[in-house]
Amino acid sequence: MKKNSFFTSLPFKLLVGVIVGIIAGLILSNTDSSSFTMGILNIVVTLKYVLGQLINFCVPLIIIGFIAPSITKLGNSASRMLGVALVIAYASSIGAALFSVAAGYTLIPHLSIVTNVEGLKELPEVVFELSIPQIMSVMSALVFSIMVGLAATWNKAKLITGLLDEFQKIVLSIVSKIIIPILPFFIGLTFCGLAYEGSITKQLPVFLKVIVIVLIGHFIWMTLLYVLAGTYSHENPWEVVRHYGPAYLTAVGTMSSAATLAVALQCAGKAKPLRKDMVQFGVPLFANIHLCGSVLTEVFFCMTISKMLYGSIPSPGTMVLFCLLLGIFALGAPGVPGGTVMASLGIITGVLGFNETGTALMLTIFALQDSFGTACNVTGDGALTLILTGYAKKHNIKEQHIDTVDL
Repeated sequence: MKKNSFFTSLPFKLLVGVIVGIIAGLILSNTDSSSFTMGILNIVVTLKYVLGQLINFCVPLIIIGFIAPSITKLGNSASRMLGVALVIAYASSIGAALFSVAAGYTLIPHLSIVTNVEGLKELPEVVFELSIPQIMSVMSALVFSIMVGLAATWNKAKLITGLLDEFQKIVLSIVSKIIIPILPFFIGLTFCGLAYEGSITKQLPVFLKVIVIVLIGHFIWMTLLYVLAGTYSHENPWEVVRHYGPAYLTAVGTMSSAATLAVALQCAGKAKPLRKDMVQFGVPLFANIHLCGSVLTEVFFCMTISKMLYGSIPSPGTMVLFCLLLGIFALGAPGVPGGTVMASLGIITGVLGFNETGTALMLTIFALQDSFGTACNVTGDGALTLILTGYAKKHNIKEQHIDTVDL
C-alpha cells in the first residue's frame, strides 16, 4: 500500500484550513466595509452554515451506524460493556470536576481578571438557509442505538443484525467520501469568521490567564487518563494518543464532539493497542457521554465568575454538590458547541445562585475556549476506549472483526 504524503494527509489539510481562514478573516476585518467585502462575508457565512448543516445531519447516522452494530457484535457482553462505559465516563467527568475545584481554590484568589469583551464586529446574516434537519436528535440516536442493539442481541435477531451491518458499511462510505473531505473547508470558514469578528485578537486576551490555566488543566487530566488507562490495560498509551492529532485539531475547529466523531473514529482505528470493536462501540458513545474537558472548564469558570461578580467563591460543599450533579448532566449533554454549559444552566442558577449577568458571562467565557474543552473531551475518549479494551481482554470477551476506513 502506498503511504500517503504528509502534505496530502488530513492533519495538514486541517492546519491549512485554520491558517488560511485566519489570514482571510484578518484581511477582511481590516478592509473597508465595501459591497465586495460584505459579499465575500455573505459567501463565508452561508457556506459555513450549509456545511455545518450537512455535518450535523450525518451525526445521528454515524451514531446509529457504529454503536448499534457494535452492540450486536458484543453479544451477551453488550449490557456489561455499556455499564462499564457509563461508569468510567462518569468517573472521569467527576474526577475532572473535583480536580478543577482544587485548582480553583488554590489559584483564583491570586488572579486579577478584566472582563471587557466589547468591540467585536458582527458577521452578516446567512443569505441562503439550506436547512437540513437531522432525522432525529443526537440523544435520540444514542438511545435508539443502545435499545435496538441490546434488543437485537437479546432476541438473536439475525435479520436486524445483518441490516445494521450493511447500514454500518453505508455510513463508513459517507464518512470517508463526504464528511472527511469537507471538514477542512468547514474549519477554514469557521476560523475566517472568528478572525473577522475579532474573537481571536480581542476576546481571547480578556480571560487569557484563566484560559491558560484551564488548558494546562486539560493536558494534566488527559495525561492522568492515559497513564491510568495504560496501567490498567498493560498497553503503551502513547501508541494511542499519538494518533489523535487530527481529532484534536478538528475538535478545535468544530467545537463539537459530535462533528469531530468521524475523524476521531479514524484516529482511534489507527491505534494498535485499541481493539477495533471497542473503537466502533466506545468512541461514538463517549463522544456523547464523556465531556471531561468541558466539565473541568465549566467548574473553574463558574468559580472565577462567582469571585468576579459576587465577591466570593462558593463553599466547598456547594462545589462538590455542583460537581456531582454536573457529572450527571454531562452524560446527557449533547456533543455540540456549548452543549455542556447549556445542559447545566439549571444547576448553575439553582445550586450556585447565578443571576442573568452571571449566566451571560459564563456563556461568553465558556464560548471563548469551548474548542479546547471539546478537544480534551475527544482526546480523552481514546483513554477510555483503551480502558474498555483492557476490560474486554481481562474478561475474555471475544473480539469481533469489523470493517474500517482509512483516512
